[in-house]
Amino acid sequence: MTTTLRPTAPLHQGADGAKSRTYEVCVNSRPVGAVELSTDPRFGAAVGRVAGLLIDEADRRRGRATVAALAAEEVLRGWGCGRVEISVPAEAAAAQRMAAALGYTERGRNMIKPLPARPPALPEGVVGRPMSESEFETWLAHTKVGYARSLTERGLSEEAARAKCDADHAAALADGVATPDTYLGALVRDDKVVGTLWLALRHPHPGQSGAYVFDVEIAEEYRGQGLGRALLLLAEREALAAGTERIGLNVFADNTPALRLYESLGYEPVSYHLYKQLL
Repeated sequence: MTTTLRPTAPLHQGADGAKSRTYEVCVNSRPVGAVELSTDPRFGAAVGRVAGLLIDEADRRRGRATVAALAAEEVLRGWGCGRVEISVPAEAAAAQRMAAALGYTERGRNMIKPLPARPPALPEGVVGRPMSESEFETWLAHTKVGYARSLTERGLSEEAARAKCDADHAAALADGVATPDTYLGALVRDDKVVGTLWLALRHPHPGQSGAYVFDVEIAEEYRGQGLGRALLLLAEREALAAGTERIGLNVFADNTPALRLYESLGYEPVSYHLYKQLL
């Protein structure tokens, strides 16, 4: 039997090179599923994305999804993509096994935690407070450098990384420290700022609820002293004060210390973000 992809809509193309199209997964011309292909809006036309790959129940466990995924990669190669990205729900064990067998590597994961009924206490001698305007400007410049670096490490050119960094921060922090539904905080010990927190009090991703930690950072000279945990407890306190019931974040797969910290605080994965180079 032959498994192929059959377009179900015209190819959509943008002026910036973006492409998207939906397909039926067919076996000998018989529809057995569907898949959505696109270039990734975060990384540009050189990165493809496979989403919504679904095989009908009666045709599962026959290798249809694996062949469809390989066919999807061929389409993306034809579009000029050098990398493909997918997201897999944490509960989808079969999809995770298939992705591993196809050579996908975890880039990061989204994690969530139900918030406790009462605000957690911060360690003795540590307090949290909002950033001042001057602290915000210093923090923003520093954070943008780190964000742009992470984008270049994931394949963007320096110019594209700077442009995306500027656009993302301008959109998310349009009013600076006064941006609605946003907490920009400083962790203070002995009258010194030892860490910073960027917390969205309303989840920034459509269809999801709760608070979302965009960024936490402890100053290098204060690391290894348990202050990262204190900063996350501060995030929980602010999220509870805003009336939310859970808190989420994203962690890169190679950031083992952060991952272990989040797990120790009760965060659990809800989705894995995987990638593969298209040779």
